[in-house]
Amino acid sequence: MKEKILQELKSNKGHYISGEEISGILQISRTAVWKYMNQLKDMGYVIESQTKKGYRLIESPDSLQPQEIKGNINTEVIGQNLKFFDQVDSTNLYAKRIAEGGFLDGTVIMAEEQLNGRGRMGRNWVSPKGKGIWMTIMLKPKIKPADASKVTLLAACAVCKAIEEVSGLSPRIKWPNDIVLNGKKLCGILTEMNAEIDEINYLIIGIGINVNIDLEDFPQELQSIATSIKIEKGDRVVRKELAAAIINGFESYYKGFMNTGSIKDYINEYKEKSAVLGKEVKVTSSSMELQGTIVDISEEGQLQLKLHDGSIKEIISGEVSVRGLTGYIS
Repeated sequence: MKEKILQELKSNKGHYISGEEISGILQISRTAVWKYMNQLKDMGYVIESQTKKGYRLIESPDSLQPQEIKGNINTEVIGQNLKFFDQVDSTNLYAKRIAEGGFLDGTVIMAEEQLNGRGRMGRNWVSPKGKGIWMTIMLKPKIKPADASKVTLLAACAVCKAIEEVSGLSPRIKWPNDIVLNGKKLCGILTEMNAEIDEINYLIIGIGINVNIDLEDFPQELQSIATSIKIEKGDRVVRKELAAAIINGFESYYKGFMNTGSIKDYINEYKEKSAVLGKEVKVTSSSMELQGTIVDISEEGQLQLKLHDGSIKEIISGEVSVRGLTGYIS
């Protein structure tokens, strides 16, 4: 009922709507209207009330709640089902818990705070309340498991484009799954799947973006390598606008990929945003350590690493880390 009352307020934004009118539309008592108004105020909505005039919505909070995001989403599938939590262990962990029982394709999980946010290779992800975008997109793609990494590439393009649109900043993609700005990490993307030999049961794309985080919010050991949009821009951005832009953009990329089965149409955009192309790097995994120069990114989304002997080594995403020779990519 709160959502219905909020919709009435938004439909009349800038104008008063009486409690009597709301109670008549929704068939609830005036007392119930008053109680729901107080609940909305507790959620951060600024609502002015005047005797004989009624209620007027003055300002909405920068919240990731569905009622704040849905109005900006223009998708067919992605985000049509939104699940929101004030607090959760991890949006990816929650997504995996519900995936086994079945879910609506394109479901998006959002949280104001993660208590156990995770990055690749089991690393922790700092997820302070109300200062970032912590979200997971749940998919049922009809693609081969080997092609799952291509969806990460598309998500990275969507995140970069959305950040550019909303903030005016120009982030770069550090293959395979980080978004960086001025040599510091801004966003991480964690793709996980449940699959058979030739079939994906489900794919989840976790996206964690440092939006309005202050430098002191990061642990001291991360302050030299992590950043946020607020730190780089010098001002806050509206998280709900950014979240909606990511959802809209991702559906566009994902739909194109599913229609053609190829990322050929997007690889040039990915290369233009690459933070590693042309850089001399160190590539490490549990079984190897290589040094060379990234000379290309293939249409399959794989790195082409030119070794010091002139040979080309193809690097497939997975449990692989790419770093500059003196530390993080700059």
